[in-house]
Amino acid sequence: MKTNATDPSGASDVTPEMIRTAQIAHDLRVAQQKRNRRARIYKHLFLIAMSVVMLYPLFWLVAASLKPENEIFNTLSLWPSEFNWDNYTKGWEALPKSFTIFYTNSTIVTVFSVIGNLLSCSFAAYAFARLQFTGKNLMFALMMMTLMIPYHVVLIPQYVLFLNLGWVDTYLPLIVPRFLASDAFFIFLMVQFFRQLPRELDEAAMIDGCSPYKIYWVIILPLSLPAMGTAAIFSLIWVWEDFLAPLIYLNDIKSYTVPLALRLFLDQEGQSAFGQMFAMSVLSLVPVIVFFVAFQKLIVRGIATSGMK
Repeated sequence: MKTNATDPSGASDVTPEMIRTAQIAHDLRVAQQKRNRRARIYKHLFLIAMSVVMLYPLFWLVAASLKPENEIFNTLSLWPSEFNWDNYTKGWEALPKSFTIFYTNSTIVTVFSVIGNLLSCSFAAYAFARLQFTGKNLMFALMMMTLMIPYHVVLIPQYVLFLNLGWVDTYLPLIVPRFLASDAFFIFLMVQFFRQLPRELDEAAMIDGCSPYKIYWVIILPLSLPAMGTAAIFSLIWVWEDFLAPLIYLNDIKSYTVPLALRLFLDQEGQSAFGQMFAMSVLSLVPVIVFFVAFQKLIVRGIATSGMK
């Protein structure tokens, strides 16, 4: 038996064609890596540019809140010539009522509205997703159809109803409907989430003697924190920034919410305090941003697991 004394490893079996093939494959891999690297760079540059475009209004708002009144609309630069912090201190007390009152009013309406939405919509979603009753599919279809009805269609009938009940110029028209599962969007979102929970949990709980109400409180609700967090942040944003409903139902300035108070800075007959208005607008965004940052993980999980893509 003969052995290769010069190359025991068998390297002499490598032919020039194999070397050229390996070199071509290596060059192709390097070229592909370069293309992928360039694609990632272009993608990140595009995303950064789009982020700047989307965030520019927010940057402009913050910059305008720090500018003197005569620079807000007269210069294109975001950087103010001098930082006018008086817009914040004077704007807080510029209106007939302190902004503390408006913040308190908005907080009351928002907190009760969010609680009402979470409780009532989760109850309705639990019934549609986990219980069996006559007419369930028809009622669910009718509920979904309400999503296509513009709010302005029911505005006048609702106002007449609340006027007859004596609720105008109170917070009841803004809060009570939230406790009656009036937001079909949140019901649909929670139904999609509840349907993904294993049915075996309900069956095991029923064997242990749990009623449907106890199953909801003990099993379904603790497992639904992502969907509840998503509904909570959307509800908070919509209620906190709502302008039309408070404008219709609230007449006394002591009851105004933050969006109505911001409107008072615009004077059609005199001089409008745009700097103070922008400063208070920045402060009005703080609760929404803080809430979103605090619960963003629940929000992402809720959207990903409820089919709202």
